[in-house]
Amino acid sequence: MQTASPYHHTNEQLVSELDMIKAAQKDTKNFEGLYNKYYEQIFRYCYQRLDNEEEAHDMTSQVFLKALTNLNKYEYKGVPFGSWLYRIAMSIVYQSFKDKKAEKTVNIDSIIFKSVLIDEPTEELFSSEEQLKLKLALKTLKKEEIEIIELRYFEDRSFKEIAEILEIKENNAKVKAHRILGKLKIKFTT
Repeated sequence: MQTASPYHHTNEQLVSELDMIKAAQKDTKNFEGLYNKYYEQIFRYCYQRLDNEEEAHDMTSQVFLKALTNLNKYEYKGVPFGSWLYRIAMSIVYQSFKDKKAEKTVNIDSIIFKSVLIDEPTEELFSSEEQLKLKLALKTLKKEEIEIIELRYFEDRSFKEIAEILEIKENNAKVKAHRILGKLKIKFTT
C-alpha cells in the first residue's frame, strides 16, 4: 500500500487549500490552518540545511512571517501553497549562508538517492567512503543544481513543483535534473 506524500495534492486538495488561502487573505486570523499544515515541512527544510534546531525554528518563523506579510501578493499557479513557502524559505536560508559566508551542505543518507546513483534498487545507506565521494561530487555543483537534486530526490517533489519553487519552466527542471544526475553519476562512479 502506497502512502500519500505530504508534497503532492489532488485537485480537490488544491481547491480546498485555495479556499483557505483566500480566507486568510481576507482575514489573517485564517492563516493558522496554512501555518499548521506547512510548519513541519518548512521546519524540516530549514533544519536539513542548517543542522541547528534553534536557527531552524527562527528561520521557519521568518518564513511564515514573510508569507503572512506578503499573502496578498500570492498568486495561485496550480501547485500547493507550500511551493511558495519553500521559495521564501530558500531565499531566507541562502541569505543566512551569504551573511555568514557559510557553506551549504546536503544530507546524503538516502537509500533512494543511492539507488538512483547506482541505477539499481538497494536497501543500504551510503558507506562512509561513498559519503565522502558524494560530498566531493556535490561540492562541484552550483546552488540551484543542489536545490534541484534535494527537491527531486530527497523531498520527492514533482517537476511542476520544482519549477514553481525555483521559478523556472517545468521542462527546464526535468532537463536540469537529468543532466545534474548524469554529472553526479559520473563523478560518483569514477
